[in-house]
Amino acid sequence: MSRRIILGSAAALVVLGGAGAFALAHAGEQPPALNNSTARYMAPAADREGSFTFTTDVTAASGVKSLKVLAWPADSPFAAKNPLTEKELAAVESATCKPAGDDTARCTYKVTVTAAEAAKGRWHVATLATADNGDTAFNDKTATFTVD
Repeated sequence: MSRRIILGSAAALVVLGGAGAFALAHAGEQPPALNNSTARYMAPAADREGSFTFTTDVTAASGVKSLKVLAWPADSPFAAKNPLTEKELAAVESATCKPAGDDTARCTYKVTVTAAEAAKGRWHVATLATADNGDTAFNDKTATFTVD
């Protein structure tokens, strides 16, 4: 084999290897991502309490540490004047997360709802996902649902 071909092939491998390493390093720096999010509300009835359930898949290269969840009414005057922040969401309840594949956890948050708590209208779901390496992803409107 020609020396020129061997040197050219070696140079190409170095360039491709470097590009691959860069891509892997960049992928590891991505914040947690939420996919397949669903919000389900069941109204309370005379003989039983209602419930709110939020389920999502959280993916983080370093692993999933936690997912904080907060449902809030869209017409809230407080939220209109003072939007939710990542710091505020850090203090709310966590979802239960279970491994669901490589770097992914299926997280479920469920709470009972009484008739007194069931304010009619449109609601948003705010989330704060935290990866094992400390990276976070905050969204004040991850999902929306309606209480009739």
